[in-house]
Amino acid sequence: MGTSRRRANVVLVAVVALIAAMFGVVPDVGAQTAPDDSPESWVVTLGDSAISGEAGRWAGNTNQSYTKVDAGGGGAYNEGQPSEPIPGCHRSTAAEAHIGSDTAGNPVSSLNLACSGARTSSRIGDDGAWKPGIDFFDDGTGRKGQALQLQEFATTHDVEAVTVLIGANDFGFADILTQCVLNWATSPSWWKNYCHDDSSIRSRFTPAAIDARTNDVAGALTRVGQAMTAAGYAPSDYSVIVQTYSSPLPRGGQIRYSENGWTRQSIGGCGVWNRDADWANDTVVVAMNQAVTVGLQRSGLQNAVVLDMARALDGRRLCENTVGLLEERGVANWQSAGAVDQTEWVSQVRTFTTLVGPYQLQEGMHPSYWGQLALRNCLRQSYADGAARGGTCVRAANGLDVHGEPQMVLN
Repeated sequence: MGTSRRRANVVLVAVVALIAAMFGVVPDVGAQTAPDDSPESWVVTLGDSAISGEAGRWAGNTNQSYTKVDAGGGGAYNEGQPSEPIPGCHRSTAAEAHIGSDTAGNPVSSLNLACSGARTSSRIGDDGAWKPGIDFFDDGTGRKGQALQLQEFATTHDVEAVTVLIGANDFGFADILTQCVLNWATSPSWWKNYCHDDSSIRSRFTPAAIDARTNDVAGALTRVGQAMTAAGYAPSDYSVIVQTYSSPLPRGGQIRYSENGWTRQSIGGCGVWNRDADWANDTVVVAMNQAVTVGLQRSGLQNAVVLDMARALDGRRLCENTVGLLEERGVANWQSAGAVDQTEWVSQVRTFTTLVGPYQLQEGMHPSYWGQLALRNCLRQSYADGAARGGTCVRAANGLDVHGEPQMVLN
């Protein structure tokens, strides 16, 4: 929250204490102190798997022992608890929320309320799992929407920035991915069955459908503002950082495996046809990000900036010809020197014999450990010193910075 508000609260407490002392009264300072009195600043992330930290356990990809890329271990999604608080949300230790400090080096605390599989509204997923959306849902059993959780948290903590990434699951991201991989796996290279021209897929990207999803995002962002207002904040007290989605897959001509044979999926974990890969970049990512940016305009939020992540993973995407599996690049494990520059930042789509524990199907096609840390670097720069700024974030150079994160630049 703004420094001026914190100072006002401190002055108020001091005045109350002085008056009370003059009359010999010992005041209940705690009762007079506003909840944002603490010097501790917080950033809170809301949204879906692209920001919750899905796949953050894995640093690079390999078809050898999983231990070679296991950066997070078995508790990667447990948020420091014995088991995952909300099963399937996959809020990983590598999630971008945990910036740790601002660009000036001042400490910043973080809360990750995002959930893999979340849409703009709360729901029960197809697998029966609870998926909190960005709303005020409360069924009285502890299941609450992300907007309500934000409101309750912000009432007692100094939230300087709320970061939001939502909308992909409203378009049906998982269904689209499943259909594209299925079409690839069940058709030969001489008679390709594309997914982009399937009626069930095309219907998701008509002008009317995109407009409806844009309104869904606008509603979610409006509720973020409502939550902060209900928590006692004025728009000038905090910033909303609205993110766009990163492209996880290169265009077809940049995929390092041939369309012929099975290696594209059996080795690379990226079983899609070239034309579908092009369509994913030209239509899917564009439509989802249009829903985000236009949705922000429709929401009416005046204290928001856009952090454009669309090209943040370029050069390090799944099956891209500039990187490879650990064994393809001669990298021993994720901790080897230069691993961050030689390996992929997006998790493989594992099917058939490749889907063995501890890998999970839902991790596929998501920014993994290095990708999450790269996005975290972007978020820290956008957060700045609490006065958020927008821009486009891309890779700046090879290697890691002082935070142990890929070097990114916000333009």
